Amino acid sequence: MEQKKEPAVFTFEDKPHVMVIEARFYDDVADQLLAGAKAVLDRAGATYEVFTVPGSLEIPAAILYAVKSLDFDAVRRRFDGYVALGTVIKGSTRHDQVVGDVSTQGLQTLALQNTLAIGNGILTVETLEQAQERADPTRLNRGGAAAEACLKMIELKHHFRLMPKRRWVGR
Repeated sequence: MEQKKEPAVFTFEDKPHVMVIEARFYDDVADQLLAGAKAVLDRAGATYEVFTVPGSLEIPAAILYAVKSLDFDAVRRRFDGYVALGTVIKGSTRHDQVVGDVSTQGLQTLALQNTLAIGNGILTVETLEQAQERADPTRLNRGGAAAEACLKMIELKHHFRLMPKRRWVGR
């Protein structure tokens, strides 16, 4: 049993704007992951937009779409960070391993090649019960942990002055 830790405290000059991407393959688990992530983002004063994709495999593509969209819409507000939420449960074939590996590798590649702040909240578990325990905000709260990781990486990018100047204009 993990010990409850104090919530992280974040200080930002400008409120970060975060893209939350959720895979809704397991709706009840997705609801819990999202609740945990939103609570952390709200507590930090971040703004966020939630996007839904069919499964965890599609999450890296959704992030890349958001990044590349700035090439076509220069006034759209840039996301400072990304929170990936999904669940991969072991089945009778290797499909779960492929989905877990490819989605995680995709997120890591995006983070490294594009200097993105990404919190990975994609659960890879043996059973639905394990997923529910990890997703529940009152238990292991992996959605909240992914949002905290994203915010910590945003802070680190600020420290190294890797954040672009705001160019967002409200429409």
